[in-house]
Parts: sequence; C-alpha cells; structure tokens
Amino acid sequence: MSIFTSRPAVRWAVPALAAVAVVGAGVAAKTLAVAAEPNLPPRSAAQLLVDLQTARLDGLSGTVVERADLGLPNLASLLGNLKAGSGATSSADLTSLITGKHTLRVWYSGPDKTRVALVGTSGESDIIRNGSNLWIWDSRANTATHHTLETPQDQKAPSPSDLPSGLPSAMPSTPQEAADLALRAIDDTTVVTTGNSAKIAGHDAYELILSPRDTSSLVGQIRLAIDATEHVPLRVQVLAKGSDQAAFEVGFTQVSFTKPDPAQFDFKPPAGATVKDGGDGADKTNPAPGKDRFDGKTPKPNADDARSTVIGKGWTAVYVVRLSDNAATDNSEEAKKAQSFLNGLPKTGDSPTITSKLFTVMMTPDGRILAGAVSADRLAQVAADPAAQLK
Repeated sequence: MSIFTSRPAVRWAVPALAAVAVVGAGVAAKTLAVAAEPNLPPRSAAQLLVDLQTARLDGLSGTVVERADLGLPNLASLLGNLKAGSGATSSADLTSLITGKHTLRVWYSGPDKTRVALVGTSGESDIIRNGSNLWIWDSRANTATHHTLETPQDQKAPSPSDLPSGLPSAMPSTPQEAADLALRAIDDTTVVTTGNSAKIAGHDAYELILSPRDTSSLVGQIRLAIDATEHVPLRVQVLAKGSDQAAFEVGFTQVSFTKPDPAQFDFKPPAGATVKDGGDGADKTNPAPGKDRFDGKTPKPNADDARSTVIGKGWTAVYVVRLSDNAATDNSEEAKKAQSFLNGLPKTGDSPTITSKLFTVMMTPDGRILAGAVSADRLAQVAADPAAQLK
C-alpha cells in the first residue's frame, strides 16, 4: 500500500490493527491543551459521519503533536538494536514515533503532493510525495531514498483521507490517519455518540465518540474532534477503559487550510548526500530515472511464511499469526537479539507478554503471536482455541 494512499471507510477489527499500529509506544503524556468550548449549532452523530465522508480539501499545512501514555516500557533501544544492528535511535528517526512525544509538520496539496516532516533534536526525517516521485530523507544519516511510483493515482477531487499518513513502523502520524482507523470500528459492536464542542488549534470543532458495546475491551472510547467548517479531524484521542485521560493522542496545534507553496514538494538531495534506489538499496550518486519501480502496494505474504486468522468480532477480536516455520531455526544475530528481549518480558504461562492500557500482545512457545484490545488471560484462552492453532 502506498505511503500516501487513501483509506476507504471500511469496517476495522480494532484490536488487531491497533496492536500493530501502537505496540512499543510508552512514556508519560498529557492531553493537548484546548480552549473553552465554543457555542456551535447542534449536530447529530449521523451528520458528523456524513461530514467526514464528504469533506473536500484544496490544501492543508500544519503542526501535529503525537503523545502516548500506554503504560509500556520504553522499547526504542530494542528497536534500535534490531534495526541494522544499531543501539541508538534519533528523535528524528521515523521509527522513533512509537515512543515519546513527537512534533511533525505536514503539507497537503492533493493526493499526489504530500509531505510529512519529523523534526528531532539531532536532525529531520521527511517523506515527500510529488507526482510519481517518492523521497524519504534522513538528515542525521545524510541519506535520501528514492522510489518511483509505478502507477500515478487516479485523478480525483482531493479528500481528507488522502492526507499524509502511514509513516513506516509508526503510530498514526496525523489526526486523519488515526480517524480513518477509528471509523473502521463502526459496526454493530460500536456505539456512536456526540461529545462536547472544543476549540483546537484556533478552530471550532465538534466531537464524535466511538465506544465498544462489549465492556471487556481494554478500549473505553475513541474521541474525534472534527473541524466545524472544513469537517477534517483536528484531534483523535483513545481512552482506556475506566480512564478520563487519553492513552494515545494525535492532534493539530496549528493548522491552515490554504494550499501550500508547490516548493514544499520539490526535493533535491543536498550535495554530499548518499542517494539510494529504493528497490535494492544500492548506493547511487544519481539513480537512473524509473529504475526503481515501486508500485506502492504491500506484497501478499507467502503462504509458507505466515498464516493468520481473527478470533472474535469487533473491539474484542484477537488477531493471531503464526510466524514462518523457519523462525525456530533462525540463528541470525537479529533473531538472537529478539529472543533475548522476549526472554526478559513478563510471561503469561510460558508465553512472553506485552501488556498496555489499550492492548496486549503475546507470543506462544509454538511461534504464534496474538494481539488484541483484551487482557492477557483472554489471549491465553484464544491461544488454546483449536481455531487459533494455524497448523
């Protein structure tokens, strides 16, 4: 799937994707400050849903803050060790989004012109889409990776779901991306209501609240603040069951709905930078145009490498995947580091388990991973279900 692809409002198994999107995040956080509630005309939940689906934008730019308080250990050092054997990650590394507080700048000028910049204390990382060109820039490593999109996106009226999203190995990086994921939860397992109005980043906003009918879910609510005029999500908060504080939050602190300067999407690697062809990673001073044909689609896993299923429905569904049968005999340095980390985790029975306020992830001794917005005991029950054996 393309890094900047749009997302249809289809139903979403919340626990499965939430675990994948946010596993590893965890440090103390406070909710984004907002002003007093504005006095807005009443609007029903159904009307707000229509607003989200039909909104259209000419352009957008702004500053986004992402914060998390999931009650997890800081896993950044592990991820740094697993990534290219390095023990350190920069606050400007795109993979660092899974831990801590982060500020990003975003620009949008239609589905084929988008940019996200993560600015850290020691550098900056950018993803820039300009037509068929896709660049990933890491100023700390002084490296630019170029992809050529094989098939340009169909021409269409831009919509909020085309906003920049999907940073590699990251939590949702914009309110729109988080909202798209949340809206997929709307089915017969979800209660949809409205909340209080708010003023966010200087804009009046309505609040849409999604809640699970099944109270055994670890998720209590997902709150979407929707711009009263442009109908774009300005903030998304995820609250754990029984809490009135957001465990995860992403929202604008400044936003403009004016079309950005086209120069924001023109990227040329600076002199002396290492330029890589995104296809094979080979270093090239001037990659040949069109050599890397990246179609932006996620390849389907080989049936021999992974098997998966979902047990249950909606907010309490559990995603189960069996790793490659070769995993048990993998003696690579990366596999050894991963195993060392797993050995240090708390265990449910014989299974290493990561538990947070919103989700739980478990790895069974026979090589399966289970994830869901449920307790470790529930995952253990699912692990014993014949339907979850994946043999």
